[in-house]
Amino acid sequence: MVTLHRRTARTALTTLGVSALLVAGLPGIASAEPPNIPDAGTAQTQLSELTVAPDGSPDGYDRDKFPHWSDQGDNCNTREVVLKRDGTDVETGTDCAATSGSWFSPYDDATWTEASDVDIDHVVPLAAAWRTGAASWTDDKREQYANDLDAPQLIAVTDNVNQEKGDKSPEAWKPPSTGYWCTYARMWIGVKHKWELTVNDAEKTALSDMLGRC
Repeated sequence: MVTLHRRTARTALTTLGVSALLVAGLPGIASAEPPNIPDAGTAQTQLSELTVAPDGSPDGYDRDKFPHWSDQGDNCNTREVVLKRDGTDVETGTDCAATSGSWFSPYDDATWTEASDVDIDHVVPLAAAWRTGAASWTDDKREQYANDLDAPQLIAVTDNVNQEKGDKSPEAWKPPSTGYWCTYARMWIGVKHKWELTVNDAEKTALSDMLGRC
């Protein structure tokens, strides 16, 4: 098993192709995922139930309109809860910040041993939610969305992969690990269905194609 300790190790890892050796399920590698991911059949049904509409305007969007990371009790905020949920052998200080552990990122099949190398991804990004229905929500509802621990919306992944994704929908960005496309599509659909967000035509086609890998 190859474990990465520093952000600078990514270039060497990619060059050597070692990331292909990192497979979920090997001893010591976390394979936790968000809860309530629909199975492929349910996701297909949910996808057919989503309203298809062009994306709305990004005008007025601001991350501050989706307050996060919210207090979850025991000195922990949402990010820290997800880090503990998705990590292996995670130890925390009295402030709930992770002091040690390892995190497997299914987006790119990499494992990290420093929490600073891990982002908590909003599977359906905040800006994408804004464009597909959340612009009309109250700030309270947007806070619930941004901190939703009950839907398959929050997942610990490699930070620069999350930053590469940005606010893109599946027609414009998919996880580098093609083996995760089925799960990613099921998570995306589950979130959009729960929160009654719309999908555009290209997005729906991309999600349907990804479900075809299940």
